[in-house]
Amino acid sequence: MLRASAACERAGFPTSSLTCEGFFKQGKATSIGLGFPNIGLALVPGHIGTKSAEQIRQDILQTTLDEVIKNLTTFDLAGVSTPEPAAKAIVARGDFFAVNDAFYASGYTDGLPIVPPTKSLIEAFLSFTDHDPDEVLGVMLPDKRAATVWSVAVNGVMAGCQPQYMPILVAIVQAMADPSYGVEHSGNTPGADTLIILNGPIIKELGFNDQQGALRDGFMPNTSIGRFFRLYLRNVAGFHLHKTDKATFGNTWRVVLAENEEVLRDIDWPTIGMDMGFERGDNVLTIARYSGGGSLSSVSGSTPEELLPYLADSIERFNNWQITFTTSHGNGTLRPLAIITPILARALAKAGWSKYRVQAWLFEHVRRPAWEFERQLKEWNIRGTWDLTRDVKEGKIPALFLESEDPNRLVPIVWRPSDLMIAVGGDPLRNNAYVFANNAFLGFPTAKKIDLPKNWHERIKPPSQGAT
Repeated sequence: MLRASAACERAGFPTSSLTCEGFFKQGKATSIGLGFPNIGLALVPGHIGTKSAEQIRQDILQTTLDEVIKNLTTFDLAGVSTPEPAAKAIVARGDFFAVNDAFYASGYTDGLPIVPPTKSLIEAFLSFTDHDPDEVLGVMLPDKRAATVWSVAVNGVMAGCQPQYMPILVAIVQAMADPSYGVEHSGNTPGADTLIILNGPIIKELGFNDQQGALRDGFMPNTSIGRFFRLYLRNVAGFHLHKTDKATFGNTWRVVLAENEEVLRDIDWPTIGMDMGFERGDNVLTIARYSGGGSLSSVSGSTPEELLPYLADSIERFNNWQITFTTSHGNGTLRPLAIITPILARALAKAGWSKYRVQAWLFEHVRRPAWEFERQLKEWNIRGTWDLTRDVKEGKIPALFLESEDPNRLVPIVWRPSDLMIAVGGDPLRNNAYVFANNAFLGFPTAKKIDLPKNWHERIKPPSQGAT
């Protein structure tokens, strides 16, 4: 809403954005990044989702209407912006504790101790990239701040990364700044958080965990790089709790998922990086936001037909309200992710099933009755008059969603088999899986090739053994 208001204001048309009470501070903070610190906001008391139509009408007439009139007749949009330190300014001096206290007070940390980003440590990180320190990798919303290579190094130091992780950090920020990812949605209500999926020789070269305990902290590269993503969102993009980050509950940052490339090579299945358009052997990272997930214990059976129903059922259940993105609201951008352990992947491949065949089977079975699909959208997601029939007839979603008028017909939750993403990782000897619910275009899967500096292999240190 605010982006539309900002566009109108630039064109010379006064606006007033109606904002529920829980989003008022977010609106104020977001308007700064849009270049209109005093853009007109009109308060709607409480939240409309829990009020009757009559109560909403009273609130609008008693509170909101006067503010709308004021906003449309007031033209002071310049506002007062709060100055911030120069790009390379020293913002704190003192010992470890003094610097941490100062950074926390300024909102630069995630609440945990950080490594003070001294100039010498920053330069060590910069030595592991051929990019110029002042190069701008993109512009980050909502604060509209330039994402420079220098700021990548600063936040990498703070997160506890090692200097040799710098090429990965640069690629992460390039993906984050890609418009297809949608970083501006990182503070939305469901509290989704991003998972980084890594492919390529760099997994072994830098000592990532791609075995038992995937998605658990304990190995420095997986853990610190996951933390880096959240710090960069805070310090450069500008997502802060109680301001622009309006997650109702939220997740914390996620550790990096390194796919088990040895298994994928053995069974001749593509990696996630290959699914995203790159070649086997390329160092690639993929980022996507997920609003929740859960583990599937003991996926048992000796054939694909025995193994896959449990997985299909869980994908459908975990991706519940997210089916709104399957419709014209999200233009089919829902991309659920299932992570299966190597033993499951080997069992499926042994039966002669390719990864795409698994996806095709899941596509036919990850379905729900049309009436239930519509109830979720109309009544529970409050989409009003929305329905499958109208979306199909208007050409907004594929015809397969209206193969008959039977309300009990089964419809998919995605548009095509390849939309159901499958990664391989975790304990090689456990028959488990993990399913994530995707946030669709509000954190769409986006991949970048990792650009290694010259003399990379001569310069990297032997990987630390880390946790055992």
